[in-house]
Amino acid sequence: MPSDIKELRSKNAGELSRDLSEKREALRRFRFELASGRIKNIRMIRETRRSIAKILTVLAEKEKSL
Repeated sequence: MPSDIKELRSKNAGELSRDLSEKREALRRFRFELASGRIKNIRMIRETRRSIAKILTVLAEKEKSL
């Protein structure tokens, strides 16, 4: 689940945007499962949030370098 920053930097902006939307959807699902009491591993929420932050950071770096 955790994304390696080197792997993220090798992707183009389209792939990163797709990954970002997938991670945000997964986070929404995790939060819903947490509220309904079905989630067992709450660490997944933290890892997903960190992955989103990494993707946003790489996207900002790519935007800045243009």
